[in-house]
Amino acid sequence: MITLTALTLLYFLPTILASSRGHGTGGILVLNFLLGWTGIGWLALLFWALVSRPPCYCVPVYHPYYGWRRY
Repeated sequence: MITLTALTLLYFLPTILASSRGHGTGGILVLNFLLGWTGIGWLALLFWALVSRPPCYCVPVYHPYYGWRRY
């Protein structure tokens, strides 16, 4: 049973890494489910999860002296 759990976690490793990095995991999860059984598909998904940058958000902040600024 522990072996099955470890293999399942290894199979969905690209999805887990993408989720921990803040990516949208919908596309990676579907492609991991469909193409993860191939070695090339799994490696491509792992590469996608590690290389692509997570979204960056600008938060406007009001400063009493300078007015509205983006940080």
